[in-house]
Amino acid sequence: MVSVTERLDRTFGALADPTRRAILARLAKGEASVTELAEPFEMSLPAVSKHLKVLERAGLVSRGRERQWRPARLRAAPIREVAEWTDRYRRFWDERYDRLAEYLDELQGRGPSKRKEKGDGRGR
Repeated sequence: MVSVTERLDRTFGALADPTRRAILARLAKGEASVTELAEPFEMSLPAVSKHLKVLERAGLVSRGRERQWRPARLRAAPIREVAEWTDRYRRFWDERYDRLAEYLDELQGRGPSKRKEKGDGRGR
C-alpha cells in the first residue's frame, strides 16, 4: 500500500513539469487521445506518452481502451489530496498575514495599540 507521503511525492513530481500541467488542463475539458494532447506542443507522440505515464503513475490520469483509441482522462483525487495538504499551510499563512495587517494598522495609527508603550522593544 502506498503511503500518503508517497502519493504526495508522486503528485508533486508530476505537477512540477509545465507540459504535464498543460496536459492536465486540457484533460479537465474532457478526455483526449495522445495525438490530441500533442497538438499544442512541439514534441513527438512518444514524448507526450512519457508525460502521460508519469501522470498515470501519480494517479492523475487514467487511460481507457476503445478499439484502437486509448483516451486519457483526468483523475482529480490526487489533486484533492494536495489541496487538503496545502490547506493546512494556507491557514497558517492566513493567520500570519492577519497579524501582519493588524501590526501595520497599529503602526499607521489606524488600529488600537495592543502593545504597552513602555518596554515594547521599540526603543521609545
